[in-house]
Amino acid sequence: MNKTQFDAILDVLHTVLPFTAPADVCLSRYFRDHPKLGARDRAEIAETVFGLLRHLPRLKWACGEKAGVIDWMVAYWAAVEKRNLKELTAIFDTRRMEQAKEYKAVRWDEAPLAVRAALPQWTVDAMLADGFDEAAILETGRAMLQSAPLDLRANTLKMKREPVQTELAAQGIESVPTPFSPWGLRVTGKPGLSRLNLFKEGAFEVQDEGSQLLALLTGAKRGQMIADFCAGAGGKTLAIGAMMQSSGSLYAFDISEKRLSNLKPRLARSGLSNVRPQLIASENDTKIKRLAGKMDAVLVDAPCSGLGTLRRNPDLKYRQSAQSVVELNAKQASILASASRLVKAGGRLVYATCSFLPSENRKIVDAFLAAHPEFQLLDVRELLTKEKIELALDNECMQLSPMQHGTDGFFAAVMQRI
Repeated sequence: MNKTQFDAILDVLHTVLPFTAPADVCLSRYFRDHPKLGARDRAEIAETVFGLLRHLPRLKWACGEKAGVIDWMVAYWAAVEKRNLKELTAIFDTRRMEQAKEYKAVRWDEAPLAVRAALPQWTVDAMLADGFDEAAILETGRAMLQSAPLDLRANTLKMKREPVQTELAAQGIESVPTPFSPWGLRVTGKPGLSRLNLFKEGAFEVQDEGSQLLALLTGAKRGQMIADFCAGAGGKTLAIGAMMQSSGSLYAFDISEKRLSNLKPRLARSGLSNVRPQLIASENDTKIKRLAGKMDAVLVDAPCSGLGTLRRNPDLKYRQSAQSVVELNAKQASILASASRLVKAGGRLVYATCSFLPSENRKIVDAFLAAHPEFQLLDVRELLTKEKIELALDNECMQLSPMQHGTDGFFAAVMQRI
């Protein structure tokens, strides 16, 4: 750790910690404004900022209420990373070094549950209310302290998984096939992929394996009409389009013009010609009403707390609250009900989130099914088995987790209009 890195980390944290913007956006902006920082400096800065955000509930407990950002940095390096304190003498004065010694001796096992799990109290309260026991909360929280792997999806419209793996290896990039997705590769380390011709030519996209499985659950086939109801920047849209082999019609709906504009370059690289991006004002837009009862499958990747992605976005646990989740629940129910009108008889409705809270997941699905007897719940395990995917699941819905499956914490329920 050198003074340049320390000063940069401090600057970034002062920008991030009000939690008014996503941490990755703040970091990207900082790097853009400081082009002279080298690759090693950037890696150290990013890893420290995200590491501190992951452990912030622990650091606040260890340092006390009156502590500030520098206290948390000292505690992070001493108590979490367990660095040799000699490494810090070039940065900190004698008083701070005495603090570091105190923090190094901290006993996490004496801390409250939320601190041990490194989760905000509101998240632990929500998990307890949803039936999680202490062991499950600890397991979930600790799994979210790890950094997420880098997964790719081979764009089978252009190149199968094995040739992509071979081409990456020729570039010095190691990867292994993902255990569940038939299109996925898990890359060793965090190499820069956007510079590769393979990426520029659309042979692969960066996409978590769990997200790939959500696309697979639509059962999309050639010539069908499919809708990605909350398409965002279109990662799942592109995967579904490849399943359809660029035939039929694939509607990508979203209320954000910016998110849909981010889909355009990805769409151009992908080679897909069957995608129809559609900007909508709300889930009740007239564009949706005109397509009622016509879709073979509709994917609803609903707006959610994002808690299942805490390995990638640790700041989300501070940018959400118990109240914001209640507001999201109302939005989730409304979007699912509206999207269901698009599904034709015999068609599939896939409801998904990147959350592990049942209040955003199974409870939304159960309430929908109670109000819509024309839909029945399908067993995800049977659907995956037909695709030759053996995934350990507790019930007929899919709840993925970093500790059990190595993916982000995605949930999915598949329903069929009778």
